[in-house]
Amino acid sequence: MLLNRFIPCLLLKGESLVKTVKFKNSKYIGDPINTIRIFNALEVDELIVLDIEATPLNKEPNYNLLKEIADECFMPLTYGGGIKTFEQAKKIFSIGFEKIAINSALHYNIQLATQISDVYGSQSLIGVIDVKKSFFGKRVIMSNSGKVSHTGLLIDWVRKLEKAGVGELLLTSIDSEGTWSGLDLDLIKEITAISKVPVIAHGGAGNTNDLVCGVIQGGANAIAMGSMVVYQKKDFGVLINFPDQEELERLTHKKK
Repeated sequence: MLLNRFIPCLLLKGESLVKTVKFKNSKYIGDPINTIRIFNALEVDELIVLDIEATPLNKEPNYNLLKEIADECFMPLTYGGGIKTFEQAKKIFSIGFEKIAINSALHYNIQLATQISDVYGSQSLIGVIDVKKSFFGKRVIMSNSGKVSHTGLLIDWVRKLEKAGVGELLLTSIDSEGTWSGLDLDLIKEITAISKVPVIAHGGAGNTNDLVCGVIQGGANAIAMGSMVVYQKKDFGVLINFPDQEELERLTHKKK
């Protein structure tokens, strides 16, 4: 059984780190290299970096910045944003990233997942699923940083990603992202109940209890955190931090 993982999720916009709320209204957080140095000192086990404007602006990944990040970072790294081809994925792996996360490109070329997993292994590829509720409360699959919607059922898309070779899922509730209101446990349970691969739940975590509930009640294998690791607390200033991992493990095992 996988250990529970609690992972900072950092958002790149240009060469800066930002934080969004429901994928909008990005606010400046700081320099990515300095932030990573702090996470190194905090002995964080894993890190996700997502470029939120690469796909919407049809830009290549910023390889120079990614190289700086990989050189500075002591922990396993995942990168997502603007990856459309196997060659781009190959370059990111060669820079030093252990995993890549893809959303938009897989909606138009699902074989890209198979290409990558066949060469680098399914454990190297994370399928990103961003979900938003429609006006009528229906869950809609989104891509392109929440700008493009897709028809079809979540369960079918999960199975298609798994069949194509994705080894893990990063599941984000757009309606909860950046709100500090708690994870969307119903969404998480819906996906963990059917997924054959590990699920990283993301969007809305604001405290330790939210993280524990995501694992215990939601059934997630990991929780990705944004606001709570870059701010002191809701409506307060920037403070790069990380919850006590031993305490998190103790709480999750205690409730199990």
